[in-house]
Amino acid sequence: MSVLVVTGTSTDVGKTVVTAALAVLAGSLGRTVAVCKPAQTGVGPGEPGDLAEVQRLSGVTGTVELARYPEPLAPDTAARRADLPMLELGAVADAVRFLDAGHDLTLVEGAGGLLVRLGAQGFTLVDVARELDAPVLVVASAGLGTLNHSALTVATLNAAGLSCPGLVVGSWPGEPDLAARCNLADLPEVTGVPLLGRVPAGAGASSRADFVAAAPNWFDVGVLEPFF
Repeated sequence: MSVLVVTGTSTDVGKTVVTAALAVLAGSLGRTVAVCKPAQTGVGPGEPGDLAEVQRLSGVTGTVELARYPEPLAPDTAARRADLPMLELGAVADAVRFLDAGHDLTLVEGAGGLLVRLGAQGFTLVDVARELDAPVLVVASAGLGTLNHSALTVATLNAAGLSCPGLVVGSWPGEPDLAARCNLADLPEVTGVPLLGRVPAGAGASSRADFVAAAPNWFDVGVLEPFF
């Protein structure tokens, strides 16, 4: 059994599509996969959230969402505004451990960036990863600004004593500009961790068949496989 936490340098960098692609990659290596999304915000009751997208793209059915809040805000703020219970760190860790007991790999997708407060006492994904003794993969944007955001995120993981297998660009443009092209070499240099893959922009609009066929080719499988 293994747990891999997926965070982002910010919101809207492609965490959900990367999580789905990682699930496909693990499945192609013969692993059984589950996915946990501790907190979903900006989605109402009965509406499809991030896990529905992971299911649609990857076919993974072992998914758990622990809390949902209607406003698109940090989970702790959204919980207060909606007068709904906040997540507890222990409940998140217990749910992931339960999933992991029945699967080879459990992916845990965060909300927003690494230090977004998820619930009670202001716990973050750093606390979740520490509680689970799990490595944290970072999803980054492709273009200008990503070097600073990525370096800060990896430095925070290092300071917390957490393992980071590397970075994945969550939305690689079909026609990358100069900054994006330079970032392919600069991201590993400034963060000290490898660039593990690039997910093409628009991949989330693919059919499941096309997504499953293509996803394993987006990653450095040799580096990632030990974490599965």
